[in-house]
Amino acid sequence: MTVKITNKIVGYRVKKADPEVTTEHQPPVKAETKPVQMNEYIERPDFLLGTTYKIKPPIAEHAMYITINDILLNEGTDHESRQPYEVFINSKSMEHFQWVIALTRVISAVFRKGGDVTFLVEELRSVYDPNGGYFKKGGVFMPSLVAEIGAVIEKHLKAIGLLESEEMSETTKRILAEKRAEFEASHSTATNDEKADDYPPNATMCGKCSTKAVIVMDGCATCLSCGDSKCG
Repeated sequence: MTVKITNKIVGYRVKKADPEVTTEHQPPVKAETKPVQMNEYIERPDFLLGTTYKIKPPIAEHAMYITINDILLNEGTDHESRQPYEVFINSKSMEHFQWVIALTRVISAVFRKGGDVTFLVEELRSVYDPNGGYFKKGGVFMPSLVAEIGAVIEKHLKAIGLLESEEMSETTKRILAEKRAEFEASHSTATNDEKADDYPPNATMCGKCSTKAVIVMDGCATCLSCGDSKCG
């Protein structure tokens, strides 16, 4: 607002700004930094955290080594997260070389794209071999070699917290151990050299966890691996 001075100026002083009044010269408030999300434009750092898994499917002559490297986003902040970045599969077997290389490149591209990558597990584990699947050590059924690779990725995603791990309670584990001991005692199937992760030879397939670990006791079919039970 313009003020016209009609009297003679005899002195002056600089008026200090009122602290209670907001001025136009206050520095702008710094916006909160948003957490960095995984996307395809993030450059690969020189160092990545990696985990290597070994599988030995009975349909392959040599073992396969699956290495999954992770990138650490927002390191040192409340938004720190570990995300899968790339995957490599190595083996002495050359009969699967072409499709294994193609599969690793596609999976790595999906990892780098960001977003929800957990769908890969279901897609890979639903691949069936026309010649039939196989049983892993411990009686777990795998419909194909690709499905076992998917199981490894699932295990890794659970380890870094992207998938929830369905852990049984200690009480459930104790009950299953008691049922197993009772079943083996009544059927005399346990031997001195039987390994702890093997299930009774006459156990059947579990429809929930695809493990040959279902026994029938007192009219109830109980899986010694995941605890799934049906009676009647």
